[in-house]
This record gives sequence, C-alpha cells and structure tokens, in this order.
Amino acid sequence: MKQYLKNTWEGIWTVLIGMKVTFKHLFVPAVTIQYPDVKLPLPDRARNRLYVNMDDCIGCRQCERACPVDCIIIDTAKATPTDDLGTTSNGKKKALWVTKFDIDIAKCCYCSLCVYPCPTECIYMTDVYEFSEYKREDLIYNFSTLTLDEAEEKKVNYEKFMEEKAAAKAKADAEKAADKNQDTKKK
Repeated sequence: MKQYLKNTWEGIWTVLIGMKVTFKHLFVPAVTIQYPDVKLPLPDRARNRLYVNMDDCIGCRQCERACPVDCIIIDTAKATPTDDLGTTSNGKKKALWVTKFDIDIAKCCYCSLCVYPCPTECIYMTDVYEFSEYKREDLIYNFSTLTLDEAEEKKVNYEKFMEEKAAAKAKADAEKAADKNQDTKKK
C-alpha cells in the first residue's frame, strides 16, 4: 500500500512539473515568425536570385566568362547598320542583338562574380530567395526579349548584309583591276 501511494504521488508530481513548464511558456510572448506571411529583412549584401535588365544588356558576355560554374549562356547576333538598337541607360550604344540569355539557377552558386564585370550594370542579385520548382527545366530563366523566330531572322539579316558587302567589295575590286588594266594598256 505504501508503494502504491508513493507511485501515485510521483505520477502527480511529474504531471505538476510538466504543467509548470507549460504554463510558464504559455504566457511568454512568441518569438517564432509566421514565415509565409511575415519575412525577416535581408541584409543589404544578400546574394539571391539573379535578374537581368535586357534594356541595358549590350551582349558583351563578361558575365558569362566570369561565371565559375557556367550557368549563364549568352548568344548574340551582330546588328546591321539599318538596325536601331538604341542605347543603354548609362549611354552605351548597343551593337549586338542578344538572341539568348539563359541563367540556370539550379547550377548557380550565388557567388555574385557575374555582377561586377558587367559594364552596364544590367545583371544584379535580387532579394527573391524563394524559387523552388517541381521540374528542373523550370529553373532555367530566359531573359532574352527576342523570340526564336526573331533571333533567327536577325542572324539571317546579318549574313545577307555581309554577303552583299562582300559582293560589293568584289565588284569594286574588279572595277579597280579593270581600270588598272586600262591604264597599263594606255601607257
């Protein structure tokens, strides 16, 4: 009987200790944030998702060369003299069409090495850090403003321009050679 009462008292005592801890934490303000609704502020130099402002991109490929994991892929096509590409926000004249500008965020190591060599400061790290996807292909971000057909058209236009320029040069060289032959015949 003595052991039974002792066991009962120990059971009640442990429940009281547990309830003391529970009531102690019940009236303390919560320190947990409600994550999807409330987010902590990020530090100023946080390195997260990359963004490219294509209006300022001149297609120099400096960011692609600086990337240590090769997650940036850029293709360009030269513009013809009749194309008006405009200028960037800091006044640089564009000479290339950027036909492809892809960043594979799955490969990116968020080192920010691609940001610094950009002469027009068009690529930078944003404060977006939530970008989970179900498919890996969805982590390849395409920043190019041209469609595939437009990109192919720009390449074909430049090739035609170069062929016309080469034909005009060949014609001019032929006329120059003919004039030179006539001058030597007259002498």
